[in-house]
Amino acid sequence: MHILDTLKERGYVAQVVYEDDLYKQLEREPTPFYVGFDPTASSLHFGHYIPVLVIKHLQQAGHKPIVLMGGGTAMVADPTGKTELRPILSIEEVERNVAGVKEQMSRFIDFSEGEAVMVNNADWLLKLNYVGFLREVGAHFSVNRMLTAECYKQRMEKGLTFLEFNYMLMQAYDYLELFRRYGCRLQVGGDDQWSNILAGADLIRRKERQDAFALTVKLLLNSDGEKMGKTAKGAVWLDANRMSPYEFYQYWRNQPDGKIRECLNLLTFMPLPEIAELFKPGADINDAKRVLAYETTALIHGKEEAEKARQAAAALFSGGADSAAVPTTALAPSQFEKDARVTTILALCGLASSNSEARRLVQSGSVYIDDTKVESADQTIDPDAIPSDGVLLRKGKKSFHRLIVQR
Repeated sequence: MHILDTLKERGYVAQVVYEDDLYKQLEREPTPFYVGFDPTASSLHFGHYIPVLVIKHLQQAGHKPIVLMGGGTAMVADPTGKTELRPILSIEEVERNVAGVKEQMSRFIDFSEGEAVMVNNADWLLKLNYVGFLREVGAHFSVNRMLTAECYKQRMEKGLTFLEFNYMLMQAYDYLELFRRYGCRLQVGGDDQWSNILAGADLIRRKERQDAFALTVKLLLNSDGEKMGKTAKGAVWLDANRMSPYEFYQYWRNQPDGKIRECLNLLTFMPLPEIAELFKPGADINDAKRVLAYETTALIHGKEEAEKARQAAAALFSGGADSAAVPTTALAPSQFEKDARVTTILALCGLASSNSEARRLVQSGSVYIDDTKVESADQTIDPDAIPSDGVLLRKGKKSFHRLIVQR
């Protein structure tokens, strides 16, 4: 099967330009393609996950990934999907984040010689002559057309800075530079980047008179139409130090029933017929949820950690298994002296994003300590009454956290 058909069948493809010619290009020869990642943090998060899997699919089909670290573009705030100006990072912060993401990306992509390359756009963007850049690149962009781009619409309401307005030109220039250096003919990215990616393909066709293609992948949305990948503690990180394998497992285990098949198609490499078997008439949706949680966790953290997470979940829901992998927070007795209310403890452990959210959870009857419901938002926890192996805090039916006291 053609790789584009594979990507379509699994539900990845959102938009593609010059589609017929791209089919021919990918059939004709191994094609260099690139995906860009702005290193705004030292770890990848769920927003990067689907593009990373698309890289793996294309690489397995024989094409050549160019993973672009945005050491230069990260210093210019990307306005896409934002109503506020993103924080401007220092050169030192960007370099530190690039190093962290490089190490992490190597777990997913084969960077052995001739298989893939990783580059940093700081190598050329930070050396640009501004007037020369305007003459070579800026002359090919219509301001009127740029202002209609989806990536600028939300920021236009609050006030789009000239700094952000340059982002599209810089991303387009990246594509041109990668074409010149590596023969790159395809850029892949999230569908919210369509305008920026299309601008790069258009720039190559104008300046180099060569074929260049743009392909965007679908964003995985929740039932409210918002991008998935957030928890009470923040982003769904791919770094075990930021989000434990158990928490990662539970995030996917707890997805709504109607999202499970889409997630299995997009977020795993399971053959589609095997996925279909999980949804035959009479099948238990919880079996599919457990498969989704295990497969995604195994891809990110390895099979050993995925099995530990599965065992921890079994300990909590079925009994009789090792619960050592359950997320745990250790608090010093002095922290209880400051405020020992359950609501404060919930926020400290990450089961609630704030004290006010914790109060609402308690008032709705959703919070338990071991098997006892917390009846009042003013209820406190006595650290002396907590056994050495801790107590289990529970939010709703599926979110657990172990609390222990440092003694």
